[in-house]
Amino acid sequence: MSARRRAADVLEDCRAQGRAALIGYLPVGFPTLEGSIAAAETLIDHGADMIELGLPYSDPVMDGPVIQASATAALAGGTRNRDVITAVERLAGRGAAILVMSYWNPILAYGTDAFARDLAAAGGAGLITPDLVPDEAADWIAASDEHGVDRIFLVAPSSPRDRLEHVAAASTGFVYAASTMGVTGTRTSVSSAAEGLVARTREAGAPYVCVGLGVSTGAQAAEVAGYADGVIVGSAFVRALAGAEDPAAARGALAAVAQELRGGIDSDRSPRP
Repeated sequence: MSARRRAADVLEDCRAQGRAALIGYLPVGFPTLEGSIAAAETLIDHGADMIELGLPYSDPVMDGPVIQASATAALAGGTRNRDVITAVERLAGRGAAILVMSYWNPILAYGTDAFARDLAAAGGAGLITPDLVPDEAADWIAASDEHGVDRIFLVAPSSPRDRLEHVAAASTGFVYAASTMGVTGTRTSVSSAAEGLVARTREAGAPYVCVGLGVSTGAQAAEVAGYADGVIVGSAFVRALAGAEDPAAARGALAAVAQELRGGIDSDRSPRP
């Protein structure tokens, strides 16, 4: 088994340092499988505490245009479900917690128990399921418990108190707070609903809450780091990767974005709630 860091361990370490975690999302297989692994290595080397590896899917209804385009390219290039396990195994042991983010259909196609088993064996920390709610996740809850991987569910600004309590109780690792309603993508400002959502989710029992959807600059990262346990960034990294002319340029672009975001996070070293 590969060395494995769990999400809560990383978040606790960051909390002890008085800062939020930087969590980077990248799609497996974009621009190639090797290219996506190298991109994740670059993020880890330049300040990312956790990596979310996206499993490309043919109907990514919650993703913005940048991530949709990368998933389409990855699938066209031959990326398959098993490749995400290969990427996890290659990245585990580099000091970051390695998560997978996937719509539920590819996990069903793989086999729920088999995916949990293989993810754990590869050194993966857990799985984020944006379109699976705890009410419909009995098989996944059982499999993740059996194999010791985190299950991370989402909450949104519209989530009422009883839903927040339900998600917080069902999640392990952290709760993923979607700062806006709708599809993902970089934005000029972070939703004002995010801070309130984090506070309500903590009040509902979640020990760690990380915020995603829309963060793209150091200033935004600093803002979110002031109240969340983790700052999740996807489209800004994928855009930097997509705009690079060659692998060396890709590494440079990703490093620059990661350093800016980590600099923003490090500028807010206030006590974590």
